[in-house]
Amino acid sequence: MKRENKPQIPEQDISIVLCGEAGQGIQTVEELLTRILKLSGYYVFATKEYMSRVRGGSNSTQIRVSSKPIQAPVARIDVLIPLDREAIKHVSYYIDEHTIIIGDEEKLDTNKKVINVSFLKMAQEIGKAIYANIIAVGLLLGLLDGDIKIGKDFLTDYFTEKNKKEFVEDNIKALEKGYQEARRLIKENLLKSERLPKLKKSSKVKNNLLFNGAEAVGLGAIAGGCNFISSYPMSPSTGVLTFLAQHAHDFDIIAEQTEDEISAINMAIGAWYTGARAMVTTSGGGFALMTEGLSLAGMIETPVVIHLAQRPAPSTGLPTRTEQGDLLFVLYAGHGEFPRIILAPATIEDAYYLTQKAFNWADKFQIPVIILTDQYTMDTYYNIKKLTIPKEEINNFIIKTDSDYHRYNLKIKDGISPRGIPGFGEGLVRVDSDEHDEMGLITEDMDIRKRMVEKRNAKWYPLKKEILPPTLAGAKDYRILLVGWGSTFNIIKEAMERLDRPDIALLHFQQLYPISEESIVFLDRAEQVISIENNYSGQFSRLLEAETGISVGTKILKYNGLPFYADELAREIDDILKEVAQK
Repeated sequence: MKRENKPQIPEQDISIVLCGEAGQGIQTVEELLTRILKLSGYYVFATKEYMSRVRGGSNSTQIRVSSKPIQAPVARIDVLIPLDREAIKHVSYYIDEHTIIIGDEEKLDTNKKVINVSFLKMAQEIGKAIYANIIAVGLLLGLLDGDIKIGKDFLTDYFTEKNKKEFVEDNIKALEKGYQEARRLIKENLLKSERLPKLKKSSKVKNNLLFNGAEAVGLGAIAGGCNFISSYPMSPSTGVLTFLAQHAHDFDIIAEQTEDEISAINMAIGAWYTGARAMVTTSGGGFALMTEGLSLAGMIETPVVIHLAQRPAPSTGLPTRTEQGDLLFVLYAGHGEFPRIILAPATIEDAYYLTQKAFNWADKFQIPVIILTDQYTMDTYYNIKKLTIPKEEINNFIIKTDSDYHRYNLKIKDGISPRGIPGFGEGLVRVDSDEHDEMGLITEDMDIRKRMVEKRNAKWYPLKKEILPPTLAGAKDYRILLVGWGSTFNIIKEAMERLDRPDIALLHFQQLYPISEESIVFLDRAEQVISIENNYSGQFSRLLEAETGISVGTKILKYNGLPFYADELAREIDDILKEVAQK
């Protein structure tokens, strides 16, 4: 599809892209600039795409700055800061005649117009080349009329604890140097563009929270009473393990980096068995190794919370990119039949609240609960007003056993036998991966086998009473219904807002399995349903049809390792609707 040069609507934000090699500190620029701009009174959104390399390659981060809440990426660059020769080539698809490119003209491989600013030379004047990134932060802060005093104070707090006074002072000088360079460019009228609107600041934004999906999942785990995490590092899930390890002493969490994913899942299951509230965090390849452990949890009816941050597969795939390709995998993973719940946070707030809920559901129903995110969710930042301690308390469903305790009591109609743990009460708590009787002893009695299968699967009935309904956004009297799940929510929502049609709505799913029966009512009302997914085959559409009998004929699918962009998606939806209207 040919890309239009001009946006469909006047943009109310500025899209900044920094691009360079791994090791050039782009992530540091993103971290510092987003926080300083937020403290200056702007809404910010940041996401990144990067190669699986420690050094070299081409990586970029997009920072959108706005006077209003903004929570999705766009395929548009208003200001580009290229930090190496290949940078402009790497993001060339998103550059148009309105893009302002600011960089060292001599060191860039391009015939495009560049506003010459030698970040490296300016940094060396201060003392070291490493200050080039802070000069870039200062320049962008000046370009956006950010608060230089706030910037200085933030850098002082950011660097003081681990660095010498001299180093902190040099960073302040670099920030000031970049800021003054931006003021010079503005004064000399070198930054002409119809896509650099004057943004308004708001004092309300200063107290907003700003963190990414990995931190939100970690906070949700803490809110859910997580006190044990065992994982093997695997992109893009590692941020959750890192976050919980960083705060282990604050919240009495045991954080264990295991030798592999098999150990991780088995340690988590063992921790639940002894009364802990445990979690593993992994990606698709790691989860593949965990599937036998998943079945073990199903057989012994031990809770477990699994966070899976998706990335493109099969095999190693694209380790640092994003995709929604593991839904059917987690749905059918593990041998045998046993209940599970699959959740997919739509927003950063969701990542917090749903993770907390996952622990209570796992504990209550004694089943695996899987939280599906992706690289895009893990690495994306934006402003949110606040997070509250969930009203739902941390419910501990463990009982004190008596001497006649039966771990797998078959008299319980809903299949949820009271769960005891070793050492708490007089009872013997016995579990086994083989089929077992009420006491947990191995059996091959076929009648008991039949009753145990029915007992385990009887949990479907109580857990279906607590299914989260999908979220409906947009027109109440819709003709066209967009369907999405997980991390695409804010992107589809902005795309829909760009279309500005009174007959279009979004039905978005945060619980993927079991699926709420309410979804049938919403789907039946639509004249046209369009499913939007970050995978090749429309996995959720297939699940939706299997569970509801409703087939989704039109799909918008993306599977190149990048998320959807709100402006591109709006054009794609518009093209489909125009094509339908012409028939």
